[in-house]
Formats: sequence, C-alpha cells, structure tokens
Amino acid sequence: MPPFLAHTDNSPQTTRTPLLLIHGHPFDRTMWHPQLTAFAADRRIIAPDLRGYGASPVTPGITPLSRFAADLAELLDELGVRTCVLAGLSMGGQIAMECYDRLGAERVRGLVLADTFPTPETPEGRRSRNAMADRLLREGMRGYADEVLEKMVAPYAHPDVKAHVLRMMTATDPEGAAAALRGRAERPDYRPLLTKVTVPALVVVGADDEYTPVSDAEAMHALLPDSALHVIDAAAHMPNLERPEEFNRVLGEFLARVDERP
Repeated sequence: MPPFLAHTDNSPQTTRTPLLLIHGHPFDRTMWHPQLTAFAADRRIIAPDLRGYGASPVTPGITPLSRFAADLAELLDELGVRTCVLAGLSMGGQIAMECYDRLGAERVRGLVLADTFPTPETPEGRRSRNAMADRLLREGMRGYADEVLEKMVAPYAHPDVKAHVLRMMTATDPEGAAAALRGRAERPDYRPLLTKVTVPALVVVGADDEYTPVSDAEAMHALLPDSALHVIDAAAHMPNLERPEEFNRVLGEFLARVDERP
C-alpha cells in the first residue's frame, strides 16, 4: 500500500463525473482552492497532496512519475472512485498523462492538461534537475522560491496570489521536492501516448508562461485526437490562481461536456 496521501474529498449527492486535481511542483493541494470553491458544491472533487508534498509523507531519494501515478490510482481505489476527470498542472499534468497510461479510458473520462508538456527530459535538463535537487537538499527552499516566484506567477499578479504561491513553495520539504525533481528528470516521452487518447481533453496555458509557453500547448493540442486549447491572457504558469474566473469558466464548460457523454 502507498503512504496515506493527505487529501481534500467532498462527497455531494450527484451523478456528475468526479474530478481529481493534481498539483504541480513545488506546491500542495491548496493551489486548487479557487477550483474547490467553484465546483465542490455539486461535484465530487479529490485534491491530494502528492507524496513528499504538503501533509503527505516524504520519501527521500527519487520519486518517478510512475510512483505518483500508482499512489493516485490506489487512492481512487480506496475512495471507491470508479471513473473521473484527471486535471493536472505542470508536473501534475505529466502525472495525469502517466495516470491515463495506467488507468486508460475505462476509468479516465476526460483529461485536463494545464501549463505542462509531454516531451522527455534532455541531457542538459537532467543535469539541471539533479543539480537543483542537490541545491534544495543543501540550502532549503527559500532561495529557490524567491528566484522563481515571478516566473511561477506573472510579476503583475495580485499580491495575495504571490503570497500564497510563496507559502506553498517555502513550506515544501526539500527532500520531497528533490526526490520529485530526480524522478521527473527520468520521465518518458508522452507524445506517443497523447496520440492514442480516446477521451476529450482540454489544454490550458497562461499567455505569459515562460516554463511552458503557448507553443508547447499548441503542439500538445495538435497531438490529442479530441482536444480544445485555451490560452488565458494576463497569466503565467499558474492561471488557475492568477485568473481563476476564466480558468473555472473553461474548466466548467469542459466538465459539462464530459458529463453529457454516454
């Protein structure tokens, strides 16, 4: 059994498709607060802290994306969730792809990929991620968090959003963050998988995202057989927090479409 994953789980009486929200690095489930607030009244939503993040146990060493996906699959089993929509942002989007590969269309009814990309790591990228893992273990999270804050969210983002993102990053355990970085450095190429996805997909990206630019989202959209692409203006890497009203509108329209499918 996997370590218990701390999670938010509401259980309204509804026939609508449950939604599993997968956070990015180095955050926790509170990054989905605007979506929980918007959708939890009439849809079951599961928002876990991934292994090594938030209130979930830390596993030192290396945590591959396949381990995160296995944890989430077992969490769904424990909660009795037979089918769901998977939604992930950044690293969470890559974990969502890994989950789809594991669970398939029998259990995944829709796929939301926000500010993410499917390509494998380059040799330079592997060196960089492993070097950053070493740095986090050596120095902790604060210096890194200060450096990347205005790439995670745009410099013009609301101060409350910046403060929330900074709190999540600095509260993350360096061992958990480092293990995820090392695992992510070894991720596979998800592009062949995306061409075989048989459920509806939504690709979302912030117009000013430097980590996963619009061109990455367009390339991913082109690979998916049945997908919609939405670019959110005045947002960077975390449009769900920077522009929650627009993000929620697009997500809500997509969820309604999934609910209508037989």
